[in-house]
Amino acid sequence: MSIDPLLVRARGLWEDMASVPVSFAPIGGVSVVVSPESGMCPAGWVGVVALGGSAIVTAPSEDAAVIVRDAFATLPVETVADADAVRGVLPVARVLGPAALAYVFPDGLRPVSSGALTVEQLPGRHPDLRRLEKLAGDDDAGEAGLDEITSPAFVVREAGEVVAAAGYRAWPRRTAHISVLTAPGWRGRGLARVTGSATTTHALAAGLLPQWRARVPESRRVAMALGFRELGAQLSIELA
Repeated sequence: MSIDPLLVRARGLWEDMASVPVSFAPIGGVSVVVSPESGMCPAGWVGVVALGGSAIVTAPSEDAAVIVRDAFATLPVETVADADAVRGVLPVARVLGPAALAYVFPDGLRPVSSGALTVEQLPGRHPDLRRLEKLAGDDDAGEAGLDEITSPAFVVREAGEVVAAAGYRAWPRRTAHISVLTAPGWRGRGLARVTGSATTTHALAAGLLPQWRARVPESRRVAMALGFRELGAQLSIELA
């Protein structure tokens, strides 16, 4: 049986993010490794990424790895990125996520026309993006991560103000990690689809693999409307 090439690309990315040698088991299972420098989670935390029926997990120390291996041995692999399931087997102080991980190849993209809207490009450090983040609030701005993009920002204005923006940050393995943010008063009008479509098209034209990481259902729906396929999830765990 051939392996989904989109899944192969996504797994390769997160194997690199682990910062130590680790691989997703081809027939399912959970691989736990010690990686104090893991890029899968905040420093000192446990990082979990489940993709296509297998998972890799990084732990900050050997002691933590032993605890996680023993605990995850009692869970079905499809639940290791489920916060409630993990709380049932591990001493958890805090969690981040889970966040769905979705990807798209050029032949799967469903681009959205801007219609009567004008999509403008701005440098990623443009002050108008910072004003949008203030409008959105710290929580939503932090979730979107527009301040980390390395691409141009694709924005929509209303009365001169940026009310929606998207861009991407260059990640390992030629991956484009997409960020999308819409001002609260302008949500539900399709602006995330328009700016997200422009950003994804730009990334694909550069030969990159777009990644859409989303926690909230609204963001996940935007990704799926654009043709992204959810392949798994990411969870970060701070042990008590």
